[in-house]
Formats: sequence, C-alpha cells, structure tokens
Amino acid sequence: MAEAPPPSDTQPQEASTRPPKQKQKHRKDKPWDHEGIDHWKQVTLDKETSQPFLEESSFATLFPEYREKYLREVWSTVTKGLKEHGIDCELNLIEGSMTVRTTRDTYDPFMIIKARDLIKLLARSVPATQALKILQDDVFCDIIKIGGIVRNRERFVARRQRLLGPDGSTLKAIELLTNCYVLVQGNTVSAMGSHKGLKHVRKIVEDCMNNTHPIYNIKTLMIKKELAKDEALSKEVWDRFLPSFKKKNVKRKKATIVKKEKTPFPPAQPMSKIDEQLESGEFFLSQKQKEARAKADKLKKQQEVSKQRKHQKIQRMHTAPKEPEPKRARLETAASSPHAAATTTPN
Repeated sequence: MAEAPPPSDTQPQEASTRPPKQKQKHRKDKPWDHEGIDHWKQVTLDKETSQPFLEESSFATLFPEYREKYLREVWSTVTKGLKEHGIDCELNLIEGSMTVRTTRDTYDPFMIIKARDLIKLLARSVPATQALKILQDDVFCDIIKIGGIVRNRERFVARRQRLLGPDGSTLKAIELLTNCYVLVQGNTVSAMGSHKGLKHVRKIVEDCMNNTHPIYNIKTLMIKKELAKDEALSKEVWDRFLPSFKKKNVKRKKATIVKKEKTPFPPAQPMSKIDEQLESGEFFLSQKQKEARAKADKLKKQQEVSKQRKHQKIQRMHTAPKEPEPKRARLETAASSPHAAATTTPN
C-alpha cells in the first residue's frame, strides 16, 4: 500500500487566512440608511424628477349592464381625473369593459394600480365622485366578496341586511368608527379608507356573514377608541377592558312528527259523480224529474232564509231601545256647583 503524503505547510496557512463564515457577510452599511430615517414615509413624486417608463402597463375590468348608462354620463369626469396623473382610460360599450393604461406623461409608477382600483370601484356601483378619491396617496380600497360564504340565499340576504341595519344606522356606525366609506352591493362590499380602517371593516363584514352580529365588533371599536384617548392606558394591554362574547347554542323545540300507521292495503278511491248519483237515486230520474227536484230544493232554501229574516225582525221589535247615558261632565259640574250643594245640605 502506498503511504499518504505528509501534509504540506501551505494547507494550514490557507485555512487560517479564510474569513469566518457569517450569515450576512455580503451586507454592507448603506450611506443613505441611518437611524433617523423614516422607512414608512410616503414619497411624493414630481413630473420634473421622474422619467418616462420603458414599458406600457394596462388593466381592464368588466362592468354589469345596468352600469352602462351611468358610466357614459360620468366618463368625461373620470377621464379628466386620470389625465392629471398621466393615465389613459377607455370605455368599451360593445365588450362591456373599462381599460386603463400608462402613457409617456405618467410619472408615478403606483398610479396605474390606483387606476385599476378606480375602475373596479366604478364597476361595483361606487359613485364616480367618491371613487376618484382613490387616486389620493392616503386612500386605499378593499372589495370584500361575500357571495360564497353562505349557501342559503334567504340566510345570505338576512345577514347582509344586518350590515345595513334599520335605515342604514349600522352601516353609518361602521363608517364613523373606521373612517372608511362602505358600500354593500350584491355579492360584494366595497370599502375605501386607510389600511387600519379597511382591516376593521373586513373583520366586521366576514364575522357578520359567519353569523356574528356587527354590534359586537362596533361595541369593541367604541371601547378601543375611548381607551386610546387616555395617555396612561395607551401603552397597556386592553384585554381586561374589552368585552368577551360567547356563542350560545339555543335549543329549539323539535317538531313532533306523527307517524302514520303502515297498512298493506291501498287507500280507498274517491267516489265519482256517477257513483254519487247512483247512491242517491238521481241517476235513474228523468230530465223533468231532475228539474222538479232542483226547483223544490231551491224553494226550500228560500223558505228557510225568509223564515230566519222574519225571526230576526220580531226580535228587533221586542227588544227595548238603549237609553242614552248621562254625560260625565254634566254630573261633575252639577255636583261642584254651590246651588246643588245648598240643596243637598240639611236644614
């Protein structure tokens, strides 16, 4: 067997010169990144500083037929609002679609996403004046699909009505507490506002469709709003102040099912008209006899009715008419007058 060569002097020197393995060894300090910088600050872009895009981006969405008339009326307003941000829009009435795309004048890359949300809101029956607010930097939207949560149609309509409340009072309370615009339309709920408000709106809507009344979430939001005003409690955990609602399974009375006795014999067939005539003997009568019998039955009924009317007339004659009762006001005035009191006093 050949012996292994002795270790050379260069190998341990190379191992010692290697840098230690680090998880983020390629990460270096960035000169523009320091402790005082705000990473969540929204940067506003200007036309002067931005450059034109290399590629064109576009989005399209369909709209229902009943929105066609309204969209034709407000499309000039929508076009004017998008043109300020360098976005081109198109309304196709043949295909029933709306399209937005970037142009050479577009300076904000996120504005095409805002334009996509705009045409989505217009398709979901949001008014154009309200939908155009989505182009602002601090306004966002969320379209919540509620059609597939509940299968039963009647139950779905009842739970959707809970979001609105009597005369829209529940929906108004949700808008005031979350500072969001909320619109319930068909199988969707459209909401516009801040990220925090949209999160609360989505929770309320999904819980409502899962059979939790919105008033419970509204009550929790009202308590949180009051606790946020207190500086001493602003940094504490609020679990001890928030209400805990437990679901109760209400036992319903089961309908008593009466079991029918099972018999091997089928039910008796109903008698036909001919069978009834055979049983009464009318089948064997001639045409004249049948007419005479019908006249006799008619005369008998008329005599019974006239006899009842005569009896009612005699009863009315022998009953005495009701006397009119004295008015209460007259009795009180007569009792309170000094002349009446003098006549009643003894000598």
